[in-house]
Amino acid sequence: MADGLSFSRRLRRTPFTASAEKAGVTEFSVVNHMLFPKSYGRSIEEDYWHLREHVQIWDVACQRQVQIQGPDAAWLVQWMTPRDISLAKVGDCLYLPITDDTGGLVNDPVLLKLAEDRFWLSAADSDLLLFAKGLALGRGLGVAIDEPDVSPLAIQGPKAEPLLAGLFGPHVRDIGFFKFGWIEFSGTRQLIARSGYSLQGGFEIYLDGGHLGGDLWDAVWQAGQAFEIAPGCPNLIERIEGGLLSYGNEMTRENTPLEFGLGKFCSLDGSVDCLGREALQRVAEDGISRQIRGVLFDGNPCPICAEPWPVHAGAFPVGQITSAIWSPRLKRNVGLSLIDRPFWDAGQTVAVHCIDGTTRNGEVSDLPFA
Repeated sequence: MADGLSFSRRLRRTPFTASAEKAGVTEFSVVNHMLFPKSYGRSIEEDYWHLREHVQIWDVACQRQVQIQGPDAAWLVQWMTPRDISLAKVGDCLYLPITDDTGGLVNDPVLLKLAEDRFWLSAADSDLLLFAKGLALGRGLGVAIDEPDVSPLAIQGPKAEPLLAGLFGPHVRDIGFFKFGWIEFSGTRQLIARSGYSLQGGFEIYLDGGHLGGDLWDAVWQAGQAFEIAPGCPNLIERIEGGLLSYGNEMTRENTPLEFGLGKFCSLDGSVDCLGREALQRVAEDGISRQIRGVLFDGNPCPICAEPWPVHAGAFPVGQITSAIWSPRLKRNVGLSLIDRPFWDAGQTVAVHCIDGTTRNGEVSDLPFA
């Protein structure tokens, strides 16, 4: 399999791409048609320990914002998700499963409520903008839907708070988990949220104005020198250990939120109406047949999981590993898999059939991994 990307204007650069290149980025992926830095030449394990101990700066501008604004904005957002958004306040961030008419997952963005009639959906890797536009046009709703010039920059790790409090002011410390506030930067007012794709703590600055990308990166970088800052990206070891799911890897439109422990975000008692509500109610009544679980398995560090690996319990196929990596903390390989109901209890022995031709002994685990 060939490595590398053939660059063109079709793969959009971000406001931070030039800074990432200057910082030594060595690999990119593509998310939402945008370049997404994936490595700076260090091993995943080196980045893992650094993220757990210090602070990193991540170009996550590929998390594009779908802005929904207008008198019918709240109605449309509620129609797209089984999560009840009626209690959300301005300043809240909400994790939302977005479902289609079959209850299948279309996306799992973070919603930011900027006003009673204005929302951002910070999208995972699928064309959520077009999905929202289609629904609005089909229903004749009074909304404007577009992709604003807003690009998140993540500052993640245990030293993120003191770094940003020193750079932008002590009020940053008062921002609650999955809440957002505001900072002043270069004469502009910018949104900052206590959120991010790691369990090590941190923030995301939703930069409004791509022309300021290099300046913002440089300001954070300089302030971070006292905190051993490094360029980075979401870490696969940390993600799997923490049970953080990736749309397109663990879940697609073939799956419902209920299979991924997202039932707590689904109001299926009739109090809200949404696409796929009846389908989800039937699944809830019948009971799910499979559930996302962790799998611990033996052997040398496993290869890259670029396609699903079969998981068996005895002679029975019971699931497929969709993401896997060696855990230096647990000293075993760790993976994520939907596991069939009769076999999903923690401790269930399984065999993982890796792409390298090896069969590894393992067992089902709760998430996150202990």
